[in-house]
Amino acid sequence: MASSTQLKSDALLEQMKLHLATDAGKELTKKIGLVYQINIAPKNLGFNEEIYVVDLKKGEVTKGAYEGGKPDATFSFKDEDFVKVATGKMNPQIAFMRGAMRVKGSLSAAQKFTPDIFPKPSKM
Repeated sequence: MASSTQLKSDALLEQMKLHLATDAGKELTKKIGLVYQINIAPKNLGFNEEIYVVDLKKGEVTKGAYEGGKPDATFSFKDEDFVKVATGKMNPQIAFMRGAMRVKGSLSAAQKFTPDIFPKPSKM
């Protein structure tokens, strides 16, 4: 799984990590309290994926598969589609219907995963 490709999503998830340390981020953690695993592929879903965990119970973002049991919901995206959804340029429901996003796990948990949980990008 040696991938030297820099995903656009990496920067976004770095911002998310910083955002969760703020007061607004702590509010999110209290409000949502779920764990999401996000699999991001450079080109094709299921290939050379980078795996991130957005833990809205602990308020942290980590790289690598979730180790505390099962995440509440797991998403699979292509890098560009994840960026579109996270920045609010693509509606998550539309992404799902178009097959740009795959979801495993709790659908009610998945529905709480909206662009609102991401920090507003200053400059990408």
